[in-house]
Amino acid sequence: MSGHGYETGRLNLPFTGICTFGKRAYVEDWSAINADVAILGAPYDMGTQFRAGARFGPRGVREASTLFSFGHAGAYDHEDDATYLGPEVRMVDIGDADIVHTDTEKSHANIESGVRAILKAGALPVVIGGDHSVNIPCVRAFNDQAPIHILQIDAHLDFVDERHGVRHGHGNPMRRAAEQSHVTGLTQLGIRNVSSTAKEGYEAARAMGADILSVRQIRKLGVDGVLARIPMGVRLYITIDIDGFCPSIAPGTGTPSHGGFLYYEVLEILQGAARNHEIAGIDLVEVAPDYDPTGSTSILAAQVLLNLIGFVFHARPVKR
Repeated sequence: MSGHGYETGRLNLPFTGICTFGKRAYVEDWSAINADVAILGAPYDMGTQFRAGARFGPRGVREASTLFSFGHAGAYDHEDDATYLGPEVRMVDIGDADIVHTDTEKSHANIESGVRAILKAGALPVVIGGDHSVNIPCVRAFNDQAPIHILQIDAHLDFVDERHGVRHGHGNPMRRAAEQSHVTGLTQLGIRNVSSTAKEGYEAARAMGADILSVRQIRKLGVDGVLARIPMGVRLYITIDIDGFCPSIAPGTGTPSHGGFLYYEVLEILQGAARNHEIAGIDLVEVAPDYDPTGSTSILAAQVLLNLIGFVFHARPVKR
């Protein structure tokens, strides 16, 4: 690789080179992951109930991530007076899970294998979807790990049990997560408006340990009030549906829902969560770049992920 100095090696501008996430090294061999954090693409969108297109999410988010990847020894934030994602954080991109068109179970199994490989390597898995059904194999991959609590950013509850025999679509993932013995509870933030989940789904979610808050309720509580509702001492798995954000800033998604979060509302919750808890895994889903010709949705997704990964390793110094 080229040098990362200002005047040595190649300049390596964001618009040059191959679009791995953050312009980091690509690791093709999943048995040879040697990193602190590994990115996996899950370009599966056959679980959608309306507009497809999230299969192109991993490519879109990877390309957008290059905007923030000048390679100048990390990212300095003057508000926090902190440098995030410095050279001590080893981040790699392991490419995409193989997707078998029309075959949910094989595709999900391949995604699960990728997450398990990352966990086996002792790295933090970060999965870019794909529709929200890809969360199902992601969470399943943690069944031999310490228990996790789900922190969900989303417009929709995604707590449908079964509809016409479908149990593994993008309306089902939080129900499937709640059923897992290694999932201790859920904090579901941003849920609003008409949803694919009926009233009995909300009742079932609360009965299975879910805390459900809308955007307006969160604004009344404030960031500290929201963070106080997450049980202390739990390991968090964070799942971010891009439609949790307002479509005025994130139109590139299959099921937009107005009244969503703005950027800093989510970022401050994520920063607090990373400060207060061990983060066990992350996924970001439902970016469908073709619905946003400006590219802003993909840029938002990349920016959120890079910041969140930075927060995680700033709060949890890298172990060697």
